[in-house]
Amino acid sequence: MEYSFCGKSGLQLPKISLGLWHNFGLVDDFENSRKMIVYAFDQGVTHFDLANNYGPPPGSAESNFGKILKQDLNSHRDEMIISSKAGHLMWEGPYGDGGSRKYLMASINQSLKRTGLEYFDIFYTHRYDPKTPVEETMQALVDIVRQGKALYVGISKYPPAQARKAMNYLKDRDVPCLIFQDKYSMLNRKPEEEIFDIVNEYGTGFIAFSPLAQGLLTDKYLSGIPKDSRAANPNGFLRSQQVTTNLVDKVKQLKLIAEERGQTMASMALSWAMREKDVTSLIVGARNVNQLEDSIKSLLNRSFTKEELIQIDLILDGATL
Repeated sequence: MEYSFCGKSGLQLPKISLGLWHNFGLVDDFENSRKMIVYAFDQGVTHFDLANNYGPPPGSAESNFGKILKQDLNSHRDEMIISSKAGHLMWEGPYGDGGSRKYLMASINQSLKRTGLEYFDIFYTHRYDPKTPVEETMQALVDIVRQGKALYVGISKYPPAQARKAMNYLKDRDVPCLIFQDKYSMLNRKPEEEIFDIVNEYGTGFIAFSPLAQGLLTDKYLSGIPKDSRAANPNGFLRSQQVTTNLVDKVKQLKLIAEERGQTMASMALSWAMREKDVTSLIVGARNVNQLEDSIKSLLNRSFTKEELIQIDLILDGATL
């Protein structure tokens, strides 16, 4: 495993982090989840990314992680970076969603109980909430650190203007924003427009989620939509209508480049996302140990020739998700 310093902090993150957004809830096979987490740690994946609403049902990914931590990895707690978040709908009523102080404080207390932890290494506001003043949300993060419930704080999916406002507020109170989390992949390059400039300006790390575009940048959809895929799940975030013929054709062309490089399509997509110097780490998801192993192999071939990058850009021209 390779590690990078997170912005201008002294904290190092593995280039590959494991996200527990899918496949770690109560509806999933617990033993399979356990094998993936233990395997990841054995391979040097020291960062595990959670959120209060991960499951399903919401909260169950944190509960399962807490059980696995206690059962298999408890003696390694100080070698791990464990993050969680709050910001999306977690429970019904006016205090179970958004960016209010009430919600964030209640949520982190619940998350600590579910995981059995005394503190999180990183705690995020999961999204910008236009109905709550940024100052209120950021002050909650400041107080979370001062209360010892988290060591560092981060923001996720904030628009550029609100991100600057949030980072300024945190900086002025000596609780700097450690990290910015956002979607980034071959099919979503929006962070290149402004966010990377912002994290450089503030000395903040950047961590990318969905670097495989929820499976589109793999072999999964090259021959149709599998029944067990995210696109086939009516409750998922990837819709079947997003798996267009044009997009699949582009991925088939990208796969030819990957094969010439001796990589799988997924592994090349991760290597490509890591090429960007501002990307501290990639949050990968996995259904099983084999998928996780392939993701980690992306570290073995991270260099791209100028010609390869030009060819990739030509193929991707106009392709977005």
